[in-house]
Amino acid sequence: MKTLTTEFQDEIRAAVSTAKVATVITKDNVYQEGDANIIPILDKMAGSLMLPGSGVDGMDNLEDLLAKAESGKSCLLLLEHYSNMDLTIFSLLVRRAGGRGVDIADALIAIAGAKLNEDSPVVAAFASAYTRIVIYPSGYLKGLPPEKKREEIPRSLSINRAAMKALEEKKTQGRLVLVFPSGTRYRPWDPATKKGVREIDSYIKSFDYMCCVALNGEILHVQRTDMMNDAVSQDIVRVTAGPITPCDEFRRKAREGAEAAGCDKKQAVADAIMTELDVLHVDAEKKRPKPKS
Repeated sequence: MKTLTTEFQDEIRAAVSTAKVATVITKDNVYQEGDANIIPILDKMAGSLMLPGSGVDGMDNLEDLLAKAESGKSCLLLLEHYSNMDLTIFSLLVRRAGGRGVDIADALIAIAGAKLNEDSPVVAAFASAYTRIVIYPSGYLKGLPPEKKREEIPRSLSINRAAMKALEEKKTQGRLVLVFPSGTRYRPWDPATKKGVREIDSYIKSFDYMCCVALNGEILHVQRTDMMNDAVSQDIVRVTAGPITPCDEFRRKAREGAEAAGCDKKQAVADAIMTELDVLHVDAEKKRPKPKS
């Protein structure tokens, strides 16, 4: 089996030696500018795995979203999440697409969990390529020993307060805020990983416009061990950007249905997003060219 480590040893070493990234997240470093020196390394890796026919559908929707952001509106990109190359795939393919692709990639701010910085120097190096706001997801606290949990709660609150402040400052400055609404990569053996996290409702509540983005085709396949053992393969990869939707309209419809059914309204918004992504994905898969065997 070809893995990330066996196929890209030189690129991984180059990324780690080049990256200058904080390995401990505090309230003072939640906003992190992307490192342009890392992007060519990741582009080379992803580019070598994406076959001819890879590209972007719905580029006009992304350009429309960028125009709204540049006019001062707050705009969300909601992406499916299959691997730690998803952001690289999106960034590379929109830059290749022409038009305002480079401007779209430059406008991205990704919401990233603190573990991307803190758990592995390789993952931290990869994450450092892209501008991001680092948060402390509530899921990190689950399963911690009581003493460690008491220690981490004040830290998590401090990081998240600072992250929300940074988000408020940046979201109306012509940027596109990219969020993975599942909060984690999809693992085929665990269907729960494709469920939207209820915290996504807070983002929908505080933004003006949203665009769901499907990712079809897989070049990095998550394994049960760590990221470095993820399997790589070549494939035709398509990014599909759906229509632009006003966030308040989307949220109202999702919450109305939940209220009528007596369900958790925040989770209903997250579920509605994942349904939207799934419909987009299934339709895109029907149209995606398949590699010749």
